[in-house]
Amino acid sequence: MPRSASEGATRLKENFYAAKSMMKPFGLGYQKIDMCHNFYMLYYLENAEMTKCMTYGHSRYKPRTSRGKTLIAYKKLRYFPIISRLQRLFMSPRTAEHMT
Repeated sequence: MPRSASEGATRLKENFYAAKSMMKPFGLGYQKIDMCHNFYMLYYLENAEMTKCMTYGHSRYKPRTSRGKTLIAYKKLRYFPIISRLQRLFMSPRTAEHMT
């Protein structure tokens, strides 16, 4: 293994939770939004409490196969807010001059 690759490997976090908690203060998170099974609508804002698609009546959640209480959505959209990412880019004078 090349020396530069082995040096980079020592800086990795020991698990996913540690890596995720390290990135959270930077504002690089995301928001999960449930979607219709056939991509007809998002269950977001005023539609967040709905359980069936407005257009075709498809269920929002998968049928339960066990006695678990958690509902699992058919599809999830991961929304990455762009505002915090752009703010971070403009904080650096070197990248800001290339963006204006």
